[in-house]
Amino acid sequence: MAIKQVSIFLENMVGRLATVSQLLGDAGINIRGLAVADTNDFGILRLLIDDVEAGVEVLMKNGIVCQYSEVCAVEIEPCPGSLAKALGVLRDAGVNVNYMYTVAEPGGPNAVMIFQFGDALDKAEEILANAGFKVLDKLA
Repeated sequence: MAIKQVSIFLENMVGRLATVSQLLGDAGINIRGLAVADTNDFGILRLLIDDVEAGVEVLMKNGIVCQYSEVCAVEIEPCPGSLAKALGVLRDAGVNVNYMYTVAEPGGPNAVMIFQFGDALDKAEEILANAGFKVLDKLA
């Protein structure tokens, strides 16, 4: 059920994010979600896009080095303790969360959390599904 995420290593300088979004937009590829982890000199841009293969091709053709990996998308109810419950079942099963971020799903009442588990992806998806969480195979 994993979703593919594109990761891009970018210099921390004016216009780099604009360039990436312009290239994807010009190619008709929609950005569904993103997260940026940065330092003073560089950042890692993580993108959820409609067409991963086409997006990677467009970026690589324009000199932007990127790769894709699999992440887990899980609906989280908008009430206190919902995220803590998800993280708790993962903790109790010994599954580490490498990183996570949220994306908006238009029209839906729930938040969607994106989790990166590394090699434990399949195990984590099973644990979350068995605990009653909706694990998504795509974003709306």
